Amino acid sequence: MQADLQATQVIKRFGDHPAVDDLSFAVARGSFFSILGPSGCGKTTLLRMIAGFIAPDSGDIHIGGQSMAGVAPNRRPVNMVFQHLALFPMMSVGENVGYGLTRRGVAKAEIARRVGEMLERVNLPGAQTKRIDQLSGGQKQRVAIARSLVLEPTLLLLDEPLGALDLKLREHMKIELKQLQAAFGTTFVYITHDQSEALVLSDQVAVMNAGRFEQVGTPQQLYYQPQTPFVAGFVGASNRLKGRATQVQGDEVTIDNDRGLELRARAVGAISAGDTVQAFVRPEATTLARDADTLSANQPRYVGQVQSLLFDGANSAALLHEATSGTEFRIALPQTGQFSDLQVGQSVYFGFDPRQAVCFAAQPHAR
Repeated sequence: MQADLQATQVIKRFGDHPAVDDLSFAVARGSFFSILGPSGCGKTTLLRMIAGFIAPDSGDIHIGGQSMAGVAPNRRPVNMVFQHLALFPMMSVGENVGYGLTRRGVAKAEIARRVGEMLERVNLPGAQTKRIDQLSGGQKQRVAIARSLVLEPTLLLLDEPLGALDLKLREHMKIELKQLQAAFGTTFVYITHDQSEALVLSDQVAVMNAGRFEQVGTPQQLYYQPQTPFVAGFVGASNRLKGRATQVQGDEVTIDNDRGLELRARAVGAISAGDTVQAFVRPEATTLARDADTLSANQPRYVGQVQSLLFDGANSAALLHEATSGTEFRIALPQTGQFSDLQVGQSVYFGFDPRQAVCFAAQPHAR
């Protein structure tokens, strides 16, 4: 793999707090790499070290195969797009896009040619003379990206660039960003706390927690094969259940949640009978039925009473309390509309394939 970005044992502390804790990773050339994590996990500190705004306490960062130790931000083959874009309101669109080229002393005719080509590529042909305040939010986003890409950086760093947009525009811009990255082939490193952005956009995602990467993988790997309880709980929605492993057969664990509910799940890592465990069951991996016989014979079957209905179109769900234990389950409603008449207070059957549930030994001292 040819890496456009490589970090080796990078550490950054603020006082006694390790913001970035002995981190090593590589980003393949031409890929879309996202760093996903909650506020305060260290992702912005890491991005600022890549950009050169702050220096690591130890370790090294290579961009395009060259060490960045001691290299100033304006000397790095990197550009950044921020959440608030930082466009110059007194300049036209063309002047904004060509600003970096002007600073580099490129001839005016060449700037005009390259700016025109870049605006064509970001679907803003002929917008050179427009004022920034004449643009929509999505158009401003494309101008900010054009201003960065016209300088032909090795890396484009994006720090929560969609955070200031309304929901509908954010959904639209996710698709546009993905298409732009594929068209240009520039390596994108994208910082976000929004898992939907990371999953939709990325070739690879690093889930960051307390200064370290919990897991790096494709969106599908993170979603279907989480390797830590943090990833299982942070990526996607899950029903989280705690209990004790009463039986282990191969990698299938039988769990008692101490309230009379017994379930089975696939073990991730070593688990022995008697261990305290955490299990995760996704709402869409759970099947609802009005008749127990319509559930798979291989699935444990439960009865639940509907406590609440959460209508959200294709993302609608029901909150149930399992009849014996009172354990709450969130279950995705099928998009066929077959449960559109479901009412609060009704009893229904539900079940899930144990292979679709995962469990981990409890980690009382986890980060």
